[in-house]
Amino acid sequence: MSEPTQQPAFDVRGAVDLSALTRPQSPPPGEEGGAPAAGGYVVDVTDETFGQVVQDSAQYPVVVLLWIPTDQANAQLGTDLGALADEYAGRFLLARVDAQAYPQITAAFQVQGVPTVVAVLQGQPVPLFQGAAPAEQIRAVLEQVLQAAEANGVTGRAPSQGGDGEPVPAEPAPEPEPELPPLHQEAYDAIERDDLDAAVAAYEKAIKQDPRDALAVAGLAQVRLLQRTRDADLGAVRDAAAASPGDVDAQLAIADLDLLGGHVDDALGRLLDLLPGADADGKEKLRVRLLDYFEVVGPTDPRVGKARQRLAISLY
Repeated sequence: MSEPTQQPAFDVRGAVDLSALTRPQSPPPGEEGGAPAAGGYVVDVTDETFGQVVQDSAQYPVVVLLWIPTDQANAQLGTDLGALADEYAGRFLLARVDAQAYPQITAAFQVQGVPTVVAVLQGQPVPLFQGAAPAEQIRAVLEQVLQAAEANGVTGRAPSQGGDGEPVPAEPAPEPEPELPPLHQEAYDAIERDDLDAAVAAYEKAIKQDPRDALAVAGLAQVRLLQRTRDADLGAVRDAAAASPGDVDAQLAIADLDLLGGHVDDALGRLLDLLPGADADGKEKLRVRLLDYFEVVGPTDPRVGKARQRLAISLY
């Protein structure tokens, strides 16, 4: 598992019928013999709080347990996941959903049975596993989730909850970040008002003043990507790319949309695969675009390191 797949927004369909479950019963969470009550890094999700939990997944990983709390097998999994959530101390939030009490949330994940565990990263669901599993296997899956989160820039920590599931008092606000350099602020303000040409001009001026300004170089690459894809018709671009697999311009266009949609490996791989058979002009176009992509993704991203090696081999 490398990165969360880009999927449509949660698709709320008819609720799954879970009434056939007749396994041994367990006391409700918080009672003796049942799963622990919410608290620490465990929250119980309702229809009202579901949207906020999904939104928070842009800041830190959320692991969703869809369960029937009073089912014995479900309760055991909830206990194991809760213990791991506390052990990881906020590296992910465990969000428990009572599948019978909140069938619309259950349907949004297209669950076919419980217990089911799904990660949510940047608002996107990533199915993990269904049914019970040993704690060490669960830990291995969680490590994969955290790796995928880090690769996608989701590196925050979930806030600790009080014993009754209420958030503990927040820590003092951090010191404000230093102001941006004037030209960077000018570019940022231009992006905010949707004036991409002005943002490009500001970043180009900053780079002219200091060619080593890495933030300006990255900002320029990002804004140029936005410019190129601004009015793109995804269907038309995909059709053109499929019809002309060797056409450099057509493949550059679809690679832009792949990158914009978060499909980093697809975008880099598409252009690198095209390099060996391209003519001199095509090779230069691909080289320049790949260097832009490296700035957009970030030079420290491991996918960029591997792509740089392939680029060097293809060119030299």
